[in-house]
Amino acid sequence: MAVLLQLSKLKLDQFTRRFRGESIPLGTSFSYFCAATPLGDDDRKEYLEEPIAALPPAISSRLPRILICLVPYLEMAAVKSKKKNAGDQIVSMDKPEANKQLAVARMVDGGQMILAFGIKDQELADYHYHFYRSIATLVADKLTTVEWDKYLDLLDTEFEAEAHGEVDESSWDLKEQLTALDLKFKRTLKPCIEYAKQSLIDTLTLYLHGICCDIDVEPGPRQLRTSFLRKRLQLFKSLFAPGEGFSVFSEDEKN
Repeated sequence: MAVLLQLSKLKLDQFTRRFRGESIPLGTSFSYFCAATPLGDDDRKEYLEEPIAALPPAISSRLPRILICLVPYLEMAAVKSKKKNAGDQIVSMDKPEANKQLAVARMVDGGQMILAFGIKDQELADYHYHFYRSIATLVADKLTTVEWDKYLDLLDTEFEAEAHGEVDESSWDLKEQLTALDLKFKRTLKPCIEYAKQSLIDTLTLYLHGICCDIDVEPGPRQLRTSFLRKRLQLFKSLFAPGEGFSVFSEDEKN
């Protein structure tokens, strides 16, 4: 269901409180509200039902209650104070300037996680990426000590082998900072912890996105070598096995 906003712009927290009562449940954990465009059956499947259904059970069980808001555009709030509030981000009917446009905004309100996505003029594949990146970010804060240590063990091995590259820009930049400082990977150092967490988020995003959609990892000078990447994905497969009917690797489909 689409709703035309009476105002061209609303702060995200104002928008959420105004339309939360009209949200539509999707299972036990998710609900959604669409204010971007009329949402037909096919759109609802592609934007909501299929991405949610592809989440591994061990991931879904850790998530809080989530309200997905599909809106035309999201605009970065012009906040002068150093204290930024996610609820100050703007839901807009009009396209913002490129340097102010956001793909996603997150906030917690009333014990519920709000994930807002600006989907107008955005490719479906990009939406899926931002959806799974948001989920991966939530899960990264809920790992057990054993799960976290297993991922750090992989990074230890990669650094010992001087493995070049990363999965995405965010973790690449942090890894480059470690290299520039000539730091060895030590799991007690703050820069290493920050890199490890971002690396996990980037890799988990790829893992979840790959379960839902047929995506390709483009080779390039910044891309982590396939053998290392496969080990990371195999670890996630062991920790967060796909649900029935879903697969991670091509050979899984044959089995």
